[in-house]
Amino acid sequence: MEYPSLKIGNLTAGKPLIQGGMGVGISLSGLAGAVAKEGGIGIISSAQIGFREPDFETNTKEANLRAIHSEMEAAREKAPEGVIGFNIMVALKYYEEYVREAVKAGADIIISGAGLPVDLPAYTEGSSTKIAPIVSTDKSAKVILKYWDKKYKRTADLVVIEGPQAGGHLGFDLEQLKEYDQTRYEDEIRAILKTVAAYGEKYKVKIPVALAGGIHDAAGVKRAFELGADAVQVASRFVTTWECDADIRFKEAYLNASPEDIQIVKSPVGMPGRAIANPFIRDVMNGERRPPEKCLGCLKNCNPAEIPYCITEALVNSAKGDTANGLIFCGAHAWEAERLETVKEVMDELFS
Repeated sequence: MEYPSLKIGNLTAGKPLIQGGMGVGISLSGLAGAVAKEGGIGIISSAQIGFREPDFETNTKEANLRAIHSEMEAAREKAPEGVIGFNIMVALKYYEEYVREAVKAGADIIISGAGLPVDLPAYTEGSSTKIAPIVSTDKSAKVILKYWDKKYKRTADLVVIEGPQAGGHLGFDLEQLKEYDQTRYEDEIRAILKTVAAYGEKYKVKIPVALAGGIHDAAGVKRAFELGADAVQVASRFVTTWECDADIRFKEAYLNASPEDIQIVKSPVGMPGRAIANPFIRDVMNGERRPPEKCLGCLKNCNPAEIPYCITEALVNSAKGDTANGLIFCGAHAWEAERLETVKEVMDELFS
């Protein structure tokens, strides 16, 4: 099957693939630059992006703002002509500042979820940076596109539909996760596509749609395009690449995982998430509380005295290789990884 290039306004990616943003420290310049070099869209996660900076714990916000520039520069060196952007979560405490800094750093696109990015157009106004909301239901698609239409007289440059098999934070409650089987969610995808097309007609533009969540092989890519998607967003499949920025022990957690190890977990963000079971997750799921050693103010709505654990500490631990005491986010098919591959090998297989 031949796949067309992905056009987002004046941007063109040779391959219709977006590498999903993975924080903390899983998709930085190494992975994003490699994907962009191969013709896809490389995405850097802004979530606590400065965790390796020497002043991260004492000067967290500034360390993150600084790292947005350094990671973008490093990715651009790897792929001077590639399409490179950021995934920035709405739930972050300094969301607006991070978005504006990503624009200054030269982001081609900002993809935003973990909440509805209602004011994203204001934060990118006057720039060439494209904006893309992540939606999981037709209801959320209608809410965000209607809001942007009414308040900002504009629409999305791209829409990412993230399904229930995705990794990390999910845009569904636990009941929805139980209800959505493959057939029912494909009906939801069709409804979202219809909503997006209506706003495209209103603004006389083509709004491409990327389908995400559990896409891990060529069959998944093919099905996404059969449903009407213009691209796919793939994340977990890239974790077990040599170029991925994660510690080798993080990658080995994927390689060693069994289907039973992939579980839905509680997150301090207030959403369910999908992760690999490990001693840390088992303790938390059994009711043990891990109070933060130090609050770094990462989330808007977070009370350190009430949360079961600090998500920054958990994600930083796993990113640095302490996978027994960290949170290892993953997609539903992460357990299928069998070996380390190059980014090129993964992309060639997905589009074979």
